[in-house]
Amino acid sequence: MAEQSKFWYLKNFNIFEGLDEETLQAVDRLAAMCTFKSNDQIYFPAEPSRCIYFLKKGHVKISRISGDGKEIILDVIGPGEVFGELLESDDLDERNEIAVAMGEVLICNMLRSDFEKMLRKYPELNFRVMKEVGTRLRKVEERVTELVFKDVKKRIASFLIRYSEEFGIIKSGIITITPPLSHQELGFLTGAARQTVTTTLNELRTQGIIDFDRKQITINDVSRLQKIGK
Repeated sequence: MAEQSKFWYLKNFNIFEGLDEETLQAVDRLAAMCTFKSNDQIYFPAEPSRCIYFLKKGHVKISRISGDGKEIILDVIGPGEVFGELLESDDLDERNEIAVAMGEVLICNMLRSDFEKMLRKYPELNFRVMKEVGTRLRKVEERVTELVFKDVKKRIASFLIRYSEEFGIIKSGIITITPPLSHQELGFLTGAARQTVTTTLNELRTQGIIDFDRKQITINDVSRLQKIGK
């Protein structure tokens, strides 16, 4: 991919947006652009933690595999987000997560050691990364709170609202979300059994609040879905 295209993507990336030309040029020299197809594994558990990833296009699923081989989905990453380990730590010599492309994705990656040097050199970039980490922590806290205080139907409705806010496209009051999550994946993210997810989604569809198929989820009535999720 042409260098000017890589530079354009970096310049318009969330944490780099608005940084001075010198900083952006430094990032450009150190970053590489790559693409992955649907279901490609970007990195594996126990793999050396050497790179930071900047997702420009598409979606990536971050999971852990339990001792008995079950997948535990931690998050779904969208365009403009950073993944891999953001902060320097002596405990991150190996990854304990797996990252999988959901559809075609476009990624910039940088050696973790180079990224850490940049954080120390450019205070503004360091500040933005800390804000990103804070946002991630708040998302985790919200999910934990919902697991404790909300029933399954409320958790699923709340998740669909958040998912639509992050990845949805709105037109004439209707929100379309691609790619959709499988019922099993949605269950992992909301602490619900797959059959319960299927029953809840079908109920919401019967009420005309949502619609869904293998290609997308459509939210027809956001206000009603918000009320259910409260």
